[in-house]
Amino acid sequence: MESLRKPLSRAEVGLKRRTTTFVVLTLLLSSAMPALAGAEARLIDRAHSTITVYVYKTGILAGLAHNHEIEAPIAGGEVKDSEIPFVELRVDSTKLRVLDPEVSDGTRATILATMRGAEVLDVDHFSEIHFRSTGVEPNGADHWIVHGNLDLHGQTHPISFEVALKDGLYQGTAPLKQTGFGITPVKVAGGTVKVKDEVKIAFSIALLN
Repeated sequence: MESLRKPLSRAEVGLKRRTTTFVVLTLLLSSAMPALAGAEARLIDRAHSTITVYVYKTGILAGLAHNHEIEAPIAGGEVKDSEIPFVELRVDSTKLRVLDPEVSDGTRATILATMRGAEVLDVDHFSEIHFRSTGVEPNGADHWIVHGNLDLHGQTHPISFEVALKDGLYQGTAPLKQTGFGITPVKVAGGTVKVKDEVKIAFSIALLN
């Protein structure tokens, strides 16, 4: 019976080879899918994550003024721990809170009004602060350097900062110059008391399971 089969033409041989190649590629992709599906992003646990902005005073009468601690609530975000790590988070700048225990409620309200106003964050026009990573590089055991773009006050600029994993929390600090994002540091009392250009951002990020 085998001797009665008609030999395949050149076109038929080529078609058979292409079909075999397609089947092999399909099988390879199918076997890779579970690994890709396992690299899903984990959402940030907003209830157990914090971002605090430390604002420092300078000037001749700085000793008579207070430094400030500002809580910046996380509106949302996610972290992907895979071969290509990724971080994204958003902060609602309209919901900042002054944490200073030594100031009165009236002073706290004044500080918030200034920070939210057109002179600083201008939250009426820029209600969200957004960070999106562009690269994450290892920097030792459970330590990384994160690079990314920060959207603040209507401007986008690259920043980098160190992150360490400790007790299940991603922690670190990042210095930030206000003038780099078009913000003029606040001055009061004729400039004898003013806010330093550089502020410090401290974060502690937990992830949902």
